[in-house]
Parts: sequence; structure tokens; C-alpha cells
Amino acid sequence: MSSSPAHAPAFTPPKWVSGLIALVPVFPPLYLAALGCLGHLRTLPLTARYVLFFFAGTQLVAALFTPRPLLSLLLATARTLLILSMIAAGVYLRDSRNLKPLLWGQLVICATAWGYTLYTQGFAGVQERLGHPYYYIVSLGLVAVVALWLVVFWRGGRLWWRLPAGGLALATFLAAGSRGPLLALGVGSLAALAFAGKQRRWWVLLPGVLVLGLAAVTSTLQLPLAPVERLLNDQTSGREYVWQEAVQGWKTSPIGGVGPYQGGPYLTSLFKEGCQLTPTLQRNEIQCPETLSRWSSVWLIAHNAWLHWLLETGIIGLLGLVTVMGYALWQATLSRDPFTISVLFGFTAMNVVDVVIALPSQHFAELWWAAVGLSLAHDLRLAASASPRPTTARPAEPVHLSQARS
Repeated sequence: MSSSPAHAPAFTPPKWVSGLIALVPVFPPLYLAALGCLGHLRTLPLTARYVLFFFAGTQLVAALFTPRPLLSLLLATARTLLILSMIAAGVYLRDSRNLKPLLWGQLVICATAWGYTLYTQGFAGVQERLGHPYYYIVSLGLVAVVALWLVVFWRGGRLWWRLPAGGLALATFLAAGSRGPLLALGVGSLAALAFAGKQRRWWVLLPGVLVLGLAAVTSTLQLPLAPVERLLNDQTSGREYVWQEAVQGWKTSPIGGVGPYQGGPYLTSLFKEGCQLTPTLQRNEIQCPETLSRWSSVWLIAHNAWLHWLLETGIIGLLGLVTVMGYALWQATLSRDPFTISVLFGFTAMNVVDVVIALPSQHFAELWWAAVGLSLAHDLRLAASASPRPTTARPAEPVHLSQARS
């Protein structure tokens, strides 16, 4: 399972950090440990620090132009601090290979989803789409996509574990039947093929080809696998109404938006449904606790990242997001790292139909911002690899007086 020394990154974190990364998918609040990495932002190049300062400044300034500026400023500060901490965690790790332990936690989530769904609902639950107690179905599909990328891009190690790990991730993705993660898988894999330089290989498209091939076979042979058939469906599932509501809500406060985590009541088609847990829990007739019902609007999203940011932070906050996003994507192409490229470009594409960069989440949004840190830190990796090895200084030869005069 371990990489050979030839494939080892220049920097390897302590074992307890690797263990923490592996546990994050199982217990997401562990990513708060990234707050301890904030000091690493000082090691970034000056341009990267300017971009992050501009981003943070726009989020805080936008809060002052919201209907409730004090509350918005407090929430914007908390969210911006969490975003910067995840970027700093990526800077600390420096190399995407240090994220490999994440795979084991994600495989636990995949196995848990199968076990819980089959135990509580049987195969009928799988037909209704595979779910998880605390991961939404779309989130579960995205977990499977990231697991597939980790399996494909893992350098070194033996083949025997890749087949069952990749098979479990692939089966989870198909059973979840999520089209947003399919978009992320396709765009992210193509971006890795296009921008990863010497590391690009045609086999990076293997997961996407397998998914589309199995979906086509299932549809052609009319196999009774409803989630797979859904992957080929082009319906928007009512997202266009949510997008319209987000725009209408933004118009009430166009400069600074309505405030972070305060856009839910403006998304009326979602807000009127009240507090809802994951579809898997709902099918098991597990209702939302009363203590959570009053906060149900906090996690409502506009199903488009830019519209969601526009609703909450207005023109000012969206400008900061677009700036840091564009700079990170550009730096990712320069890094030539296939995993970082896949995550940043794949998640960005999925943001057209969902919001997978809004914190906090079940670790996938945190992963995107950590990948931003990895892309910004590629100059640090180049400097470390290019630094000359220390040599033993030779004693200086005496200079004769005649040589000094000449």
C-alpha cells in the first residue's frame, strides 16, 4: 500500500496527520484541525498572498452592505477564516500525495452506505438510489469520484488493492446515480489529461469511460438499475426555479448580498419544504429533530456556486470568489499535478448545478479549498526540488600581492 521511496513526496507529514486525514470523511469536524496551519500562508509567494488578501477583504466588506451587517460580518469572518485554514492546510501538505490516506476514510463511507441501505431497505433502497445516514446522495457520489481519482493517480504501490478499492468506489458512484458528480468526473479527468504534462496518461479517462459504458449497457439491455439510468437523464430537477429565486433574492441587496448562511428564506421552493434530513433517513421515517428545524434554512443552497455566492455576498463577494478561483485554476495548470487539477476543475464544473465549495460540508468542499492551497504551493515545491545540496566549502586560496594589484 505504501509508495516506494522513488515515488515519495519531498515532504511527508507525521503519521498522526496522515491518520487524521484518513478519519476526516468518517468524522468531518476533524478538518477543524486545519486552523492550526494558518501560519503557513506566510510562506506563499507575494502574488498568492495578495490574491488571498483580496478575497478575504471582499468577503468582509460585502458583509457591511447586507441587511444585517453585524451578524453578516461575524458569519463572514468565521467562514473566511475556515476557508483560509483549509488553503493553509494544502500549503502545509504541499504535495497531493500526502492526501492519499483520505482514500481509506472514503472507502469506509462507501461501505457504510451499502451496509446501511441494504440492511434497512434491501435492494429496493438501492433502486431508490444508494444513500448514507449523514451524506447526501450527491455528496456520496462525489466521495466516490474522489476515491476513483485517488486510486487512479496513486503512484507506486501494488495492483492488488486497486481493483477492489476502485470497484467499490465505482459501484457506489453508479448506485448513487448522481449526474453532478458525473460532470465532475468527466471534466476533472479530461483536465488532468490536458494539463498534467509528462504525467498525463490516457488511462486517467478509465473511470469515466467505465461509468458511461456501464450506464449505456444498462440502458441498452434494460437492466433494472434505476440509479444508473438516471445518469443518462438530462432533466434539471427543478434547479431552474431555484436559480431564478436566487437572482430575485440577490436583487434585494445587490452590492453585499443578503449575508452568509442567510439566503435560505429567499429560496422559497426549497424553504417551504422545511427541515429535511438525508433522503436515506427520510425513507426510514427518521424525521428532522425540532432543535435542527429552526436552522434548516442555513444549509439551503442555490444549486449553482456563483449564484449562491452572489445571493449571499453580492457583487463584491462574488468578485473575490471569481478572483481566487481563477488564480487557483491557473496555478493548478502550472503545477502539472493530476489529482489537484482533477479536483479543482472537476468541482468547478459541478458548481454549475450544485454548490460544492461552500463551507462547512462533509469534507468535500474543504478538499476543494485544500486543493487551492496545493496549487498555490507548487512554487514552494519547485524551490525545494531546485535547491542545491549543501557542499563542503573549500578553504580559500591565498591571494598574492601581485595578483591583487593586477
